[in-house]
Amino acid sequence: MKKVTLVLAALVGVVATGAQAQTYPTRPVTMIVPFAAGGPTDVIARIVGEHMSRTLGQQIVVENVAGAGGTTGITRGAQSTPDGYTIMMGHMGTHGAAPALYPKLKYDPTKDFAPIGMAGGTPIVIVAKKDFPANDLNTLVDHVKASGEK
Repeated sequence: MKKVTLVLAALVGVVATGAQAQTYPTRPVTMIVPFAAGGPTDVIARIVGEHMSRTLGQQIVVENVAGAGGTTGITRGAQSTPDGYTIMMGHMGTHGAAPALYPKLKYDPTKDFAPIGMAGGTPIVIVAKKDFPANDLNTLVDHVKASGEK
């Protein structure tokens, strides 16, 4: 079974700012979860946010921004000021699959964000109809390659 990695990401500009004389954070931090409340990404974000809040001594506000397979929320994050006060929970759907599925994506997952760390992992199951010719991942890959443009 493959695992999906949930990554807490910040805008690249945060990394580029380097060390500063001020203490961070001086105000609440917004954590964008690009999915509806109550789902696995939201649950992990709230657990991580609670711990971050205690550790940093500042409130972490979880904001659920669902839509378009998570790209609506990630786009909102990408368009925010890169000052460290907006962070996001992303995963293979928002940063891996989305560029292949949405040709006019309003963010570049490799250039617009910097990973902070892995927040959790969940298994992924690939299923198909009983009579599908592939019954394992290697056979599926071979089948897709042989099918060409179909």
